[in-house]
Amino acid sequence: MMIESTVSRQAMTRREGLVLVLGSSLTIMGSVMVAPILPKLGAEFGPFEPRADVLVPLAITGPALAIALFAPLAGWLADRVGRKALLIIATLLYALLGVLPALLDDLRQIVGARLLFGCAEAAIMTCCAALIADYWQGEERMRLVNLQVVGIGLVGALCFVAGGALGEQSWRLPFYLYLLPLLLVPAMLRVLWEPPRRVASSLQADDEQVSIARLVVGYLLILAGMVLAVVVPVQSPLLLAGMGITSSTLIGACAGLGLLASLGGSLTWPLLRRSLGIPGCNALLLGLMATGLWLLIQAQSYQAMLVAVVVHGLGVGLLVPNAMTPVMNALSASTRGRGLGGFTACLYIGQFASPLAVATLMALGYDLRGAIGWLATASLAGAAIWGVAALLRPRDTALASHP
Repeated sequence: MMIESTVSRQAMTRREGLVLVLGSSLTIMGSVMVAPILPKLGAEFGPFEPRADVLVPLAITGPALAIALFAPLAGWLADRVGRKALLIIATLLYALLGVLPALLDDLRQIVGARLLFGCAEAAIMTCCAALIADYWQGEERMRLVNLQVVGIGLVGALCFVAGGALGEQSWRLPFYLYLLPLLLVPAMLRVLWEPPRRVASSLQADDEQVSIARLVVGYLLILAGMVLAVVVPVQSPLLLAGMGITSSTLIGACAGLGLLASLGGSLTWPLLRRSLGIPGCNALLLGLMATGLWLLIQAQSYQAMLVAVVVHGLGVGLLVPNAMTPVMNALSASTRGRGLGGFTACLYIGQFASPLAVATLMALGYDLRGAIGWLATASLAGAAIWGVAALLRPRDTALASHP
């Protein structure tokens, strides 16, 4: 009887994990699926909309701003009204708001729909992360965090390619793919469960104190890391266009390869974490991103660009699990939604700030390659700082393991 119960519980755990990994992957679909159609949006609305130069990029990056602003509120709602209900409502809104731009002919309305879409993304990401922290502890939790990042990378790569291929036919077609998450809602209703608050609290009775220092370090790391991570998918199309490559399929394939590389980084993270520790992994990932950015600005061909994207993507794949796990472990059960909402906000503030950082450096007199070069230098400096921390505490795994 006990063996049957254990097997049944393991099967249920696998189902819960699969649903949450797939739910988490919806967040990467928000931007990557429509990024390859940026030139077509400009061609469609540029001649008629005087502010198209601002509104067209905002249609792609606007959800990141909405997520950054709404994620803390989404975390508060997750703690107050429950993770499961909010996740299901947000998934339904995600599908409806995601497909809406395909039905609109006004660029300002498209931007508005995309901003509301970002609010739904914020709730999905926060709830999925909170439920992973609720359902699992210790090494199992870290395994699910890693699977979450792997799933996001795999789905993101597929969406980049799919979005680029559909975008060849029409800029509207990629938006219809946002209806696919409706297929996930029945599984969420059937498989997921809401942890009772008193039970969730007892699971971490020994960890009711929130570690502010770990939160601050994790927040700053994910913010700065995402500034560096988004440089490649946002700026590489411009560099490719400078080489005479404007095909949305080739642009999408390049970005999709970067996401596949990040998948490889995520798959190696558990081994690297155990051997290098959290500080060592931070040094490695920032060093890889610095190298990838340097190779990016030196690339003179499509093949060289692909090499740069792969190196950069390996570092990006290590970033989220290495930053998120310490943040999860720093939070108590009663603050988990709000704390992970703050993490989500910092992640997307970094995404939104990345083009602004490049634009600011260009305003100071650098060209695009020079601006990216300065970001590569900053990443290398961060790698050096974390490398010193790793040498001072070479076997420190305190931040990586559950207390």
